[in-house]
Amino acid sequence: MDDTELRFIIGEILNGDTRQFEKIMQRYQRQILHYCYHMLGNHAEAEDCVQEVFLKAFRHLRTYRPEKPFEAWIYTIASNHCLDVLRKRKLARYLPFLYRSDEDHKPIDQRIEAAYFDERVLRAMSRLSAEERSLLILRCVEDKTYEEIGLILQRSSTGLRKKYERTAAKFRKYYIQMKGASSGESRQRPGSQTTLP
Repeated sequence: MDDTELRFIIGEILNGDTRQFEKIMQRYQRQILHYCYHMLGNHAEAEDCVQEVFLKAFRHLRTYRPEKPFEAWIYTIASNHCLDVLRKRKLARYLPFLYRSDEDHKPIDQRIEAAYFDERVLRAMSRLSAEERSLLILRCVEDKTYEEIGLILQRSSTGLRKKYERTAAKFRKYYIQMKGASSGESRQRPGSQTTLP
């Protein structure tokens, strides 16, 4: 779906053909679900979130301005809704995050292939703020540019690169700490597993 087709579909929806909105959902549903899942760390919760995001997008479609990319607009809705969910939850024990091991010696912002869905990643990510998590997910997992991230998070793209580098370094530090702590506990108690708080 190119920009011309998208603008036509939006026009049709605003003129009363609401069935056309299904085409927008089909186009963006998978990637919004992917983003919400990495923000919330729970698939069922992410699916509920996606429904709310598209409902809000439909209700507020008249507020969309064509000069802003539609994808950035709908990601902004998703980001804000996820932040609302996290504020209500008031817990930090989630976020499966794709992370390449230190031994690879590759830049953290390269497209990551190895996924670690273990407590070390969860604990390391839980020590970051919601905005920091969103920044890492959008950059590393969603492969967004700093300009796109700036539109989504409503931040200046100029400062996002430095913020990303600081956040990536912080995550790396926390992850290594968790990795070391986990190794120490394993040596003390073979076969034992720690649990999240």
